[in-house]
Amino acid sequence: MQELFTQSLGPELKGLARAGGLAAIVMLVIMLAQVIIFIIWPPPGSVEGFFSLFEQKPLLGLLSMDLLYLFNNALLVLIYLALYATLQRSAPSAMLIALVLGLVGIAAYYASNTAFEMLSLSRQYTAVVDDLQKAALIGAGQGMLAIYKGTAFMVYYVLNAVCLLIMAVVMLRSRVFSRATGRLALVSAVLMSVPSTAGTIGMVFALASLVPWGIFLVLVARRLLVW
Repeated sequence: MQELFTQSLGPELKGLARAGGLAAIVMLVIMLAQVIIFIIWPPPGSVEGFFSLFEQKPLLGLLSMDLLYLFNNALLVLIYLALYATLQRSAPSAMLIALVLGLVGIAAYYASNTAFEMLSLSRQYTAVVDDLQKAALIGAGQGMLAIYKGTAFMVYYVLNAVCLLIMAVVMLRSRVFSRATGRLALVSAVLMSVPSTAGTIGMVFALASLVPWGIFLVLVARRLLVW
């Protein structure tokens, strides 16, 4: 078994490492909750379906448009910062590039999510009776769904896959994390390189990535929390 290298961290960085460990645990819980929600209540396939869902169950409507991922990606910022703090001595340039790519990707995700815009449109749709106004709101809703899985989402997906790939290589070349952690990060990065919006293959890759990513979070949390 690979012997781990205990890197010296200042008190402020130790706190960041532990925050990243806690964030990894919470992210895992949220991820499992999101999977369960999607299995039990699959998201609608049309704008009218989303409007109806938002009218009947607003919270479920928001959850169907990845409300929990808004929190997940905030936690991912803490994880990236913790990994940067613990790995940057092993490969300063590579880790800085990975961190910047990851943070830019996360910012792109927030630009892509239109859950609350859809909630607002659904309320307007429910309030109006004119067919022309309803048609206009449906068109606006289609635009929101296009943004929801559009360019910004693709940028988020690809940049985070590259970020994780770089971090995986650094992990495998250093002794800060176990080789198993690095391998799981590498597998996750490869599976995450295909956006979930890329048809059936994208969905298969996205679902397959959850297993190595979940185990990766457990191993990362265990390491960061004992720093």
